[in-house]
Amino acid sequence: MNLFISGTDTGVGKTFVARLFLRSLRAAGIDAVAMKPICCGTRDDAELLHAAADGCVSLEEINPVWLRIPAAPYAAAKIEKRAIDLDLIRAVYARLRRAYRSILVEGVGGWRVPIARDYFVSDLAAEFGLPVAVVVANRLGAINHTLLTIDSIRARGLVCAGVILNEPAPHGEPSPIAEATNRSVLEELLEVPILFEVRHGQAGLPIAVHEQSVERIAQSRSR
Repeated sequence: MNLFISGTDTGVGKTFVARLFLRSLRAAGIDAVAMKPICCGTRDDAELLHAAADGCVSLEEINPVWLRIPAAPYAAAKIEKRAIDLDLIRAVYARLRRAYRSILVEGVGGWRVPIARDYFVSDLAAEFGLPVAVVVANRLGAINHTLLTIDSIRARGLVCAGVILNEPAPHGEPSPIAEATNRSVLEELLEVPILFEVRHGQAGLPIAVHEQSVERIAQSRSR
C-alpha cells in the first residue's frame, strides 16, 4: 500500500494517522516506511515516524527538508532566506520507493499549503502520483473542509482513497452534535469511503480495520 496522507488543515492528526498505518503495516510483516518531506518548526513529526519505522531508515531520509520557522514552508523559507530543495525530496522519495514495498508520504499542513511561490503540497502529491487519504479533525466545520479538499484532489486528477476521521485532542469549545453527526453526513455526501475513525490517544489499528482499509484503498485505484 502506497499512500499520500494529506489533511483538511494543519494539526488535524496526519502524523498520528500515518503512525497508525505504518505500525499496522509493519506488524503485518510488510516492509513499509514513511516520509515527511518537509517539517516546519520542530522535527517531532519526523521523529515519531522514524520510531514507528523501527529506525529502518535515517531521520534525514524520512525528513530531507527541515525549516526551523513554524510557518507554511514558503513563508518559513523566505524568513530563513533559503530555497526548499525539491530535487532532494524527489531523489529521496525515488530511492525509498524502489527499496520498500510500501511507502506513506505525509504532507505538510493542508492540501494547498504553499511550498514555493508557484508550487503547493498538491503539486508534490501530483508528482508522486499516489492515492490520497484525507485526515479530518472530527469537529464543527469538518464537512465543508472535507468536501473542498476532496474536490481539489480530484481537480488535480488524483485518486482520493478515502477519509479518516480523527478525534482531536480537547481544544476550544466542544461541538458534540457535529462530532456525532459528521460521519453519517459525510457518508451520504461523499463518493469515497470513510476508511476508519480514530479516537484520541488510540495506540493502533485493529487488524480487521487495517485489512478493510487496505482493501478499500486498493478498490479506489481501480475506479
